[in-house]
Amino acid sequence: METVLANAKEKMTKTISSLNSEYNTIRAGRANAAVLDPIRVDYWGVPTPINQMAAVSVTEARILVIQPWDKSALKLIEKAIQASDLGINPQNDGTVIRLTFPPLTEERRKTLVKDVKAMAEGARVAIRNIRRDAIEKLKAMKKASEITEDDLKDAEEDVQKLTDDFIKQVEKVAQKKEEEIMAI
Repeated sequence: METVLANAKEKMTKTISSLNSEYNTIRAGRANAAVLDPIRVDYWGVPTPINQMAAVSVTEARILVIQPWDKSALKLIEKAIQASDLGINPQNDGTVIRLTFPPLTEERRKTLVKDVKAMAEGARVAIRNIRRDAIEKLKAMKKASEITEDDLKDAEEDVQKLTDDFIKQVEKVAQKKEEEIMAI
């Protein structure tokens, strides 16, 4: 019974981590190296993340500087950024690539907030699915006479409390990201 709760908690924690990772890739008008995470550069025939082949730093609030360790990779990184759906044109000065993030328009902010809400809803659904799976496992344990009816009720309550806590965490994370987007 405890393992079912522990597994559910672990999966719910991973859901929150995944949501945070998704939120980090949102381009919110402020320079953030995480927006480059989904981009892969074809480097010597291997799709390589930019942060594994260059130093990525935020020099100003809206400027990201990419300095490759291998100067020959400069053009490859530039092409990969242009081919991505990042929507920012890289400026290559021969030694580094600069990405200047334009300020967000009100319309773009509202669109991003909708995306944030959709991602939060996806996380809530995932957490509810984890709850459902945990309760099904507990009922199977009851059916196999591994736990009593009282144990089942107590465990279901524990799973529900866990679910409520994680749903609140999703709400907090989403609210924080919405405020961040609207404050820019």
